[in-house]
Amino acid sequence: MTSRDRFLSALACQPLDRPPLWVMRQAGRYLPEYRALKAQSSFVHMVQTPALAAEVTLQPLRRFPGLDAAILFSDILVIPEALGQPYAFRDTGGIEMAYRLETLSQIESLSDADTAVARLAYVGDTLALLKKNLGDTKALLGFGGSPWTLATYMVEGGSSDDFERIKLLFYTDRVMFDALLEKLTTALIAYFKMQIAAGADAIQIFDSWGGIIAGPDYEAASLQWIRRIVAALPADFPIILYAKGTAPHLTDQAFSGVRAISVDWTNDLAIVRRTLPDNVAVQGNLDPVLMQTTPVIVSREATRLLESMRGTAGHIFNLGHGITPQAKIECMQALVDTVTTWR
Repeated sequence: MTSRDRFLSALACQPLDRPPLWVMRQAGRYLPEYRALKAQSSFVHMVQTPALAAEVTLQPLRRFPGLDAAILFSDILVIPEALGQPYAFRDTGGIEMAYRLETLSQIESLSDADTAVARLAYVGDTLALLKKNLGDTKALLGFGGSPWTLATYMVEGGSSDDFERIKLLFYTDRVMFDALLEKLTTALIAYFKMQIAAGADAIQIFDSWGGIIAGPDYEAASLQWIRRIVAALPADFPIILYAKGTAPHLTDQAFSGVRAISVDWTNDLAIVRRTLPDNVAVQGNLDPVLMQTTPVIVSREATRLLESMRGTAGHIFNLGHGITPQAKIECMQALVDTVTTWR
């Protein structure tokens, strides 16, 4: 069984001798080969240059052949940029958008989905390069942000501590809010279809800020738009949903049409597995901070998680969030060794 087959079998909730393994945000400053490449180029330039984006995508697989899937090197904010609202990184950390969305006319002036996806042709070219390189040996994952999560950056003007502006928009001007989410949903549907046509084996939707809206409003603010995206994509194509801080909504997410739910580290994954429908896979959920400890600790905690899931089907081993720049290579190696040798 190839790594790609293992990954897709897990998404189909078929029994396996061990769970497949990949790591969210595999590229990062913890890899010296990434740092060397980054010293010669900006992040945005690497994202927009297919040869560089493909190289960064493949770096973790070369160092850790036990990984079962590659995730496209890109950013969720390529969608706002393609719509006409560029992004950059603040010197002090975090994201800064070129401007803040404050009026309905600004939203209406954003580009249409076809124009936006045409501007994102470099993503399709990167995926095609990766598919040519990987063939059927490893699963290839595309991704994008959820409409709600993208809207937070567009309305806040970048990273935010309190998300006040997006919440006020949701509660006080639903017409403007819905117009923005409609625009984003339409663009994401076209974008994901392009990724699928370019060779992605699965798509992960990152609802990274789903947990900051009041619980009773999660459906209206975020999940209903995700449902629309999933419904518009090819039937049975595997979609993975990651929504940080949304534990009370896991069951609703499982009935959104996605194939798998990626779970953050604050949840007991074995309990989540017993709670969700048998035909929905779970992904996760080792605490990323463990990758800054020691190989012994990583192996111990990964084994504990694996044992808690023994006898279940539909588990993809992953971190509960993206790997951090402070992660140690020896800890990553310990994780790969522990998962790939566990039976």
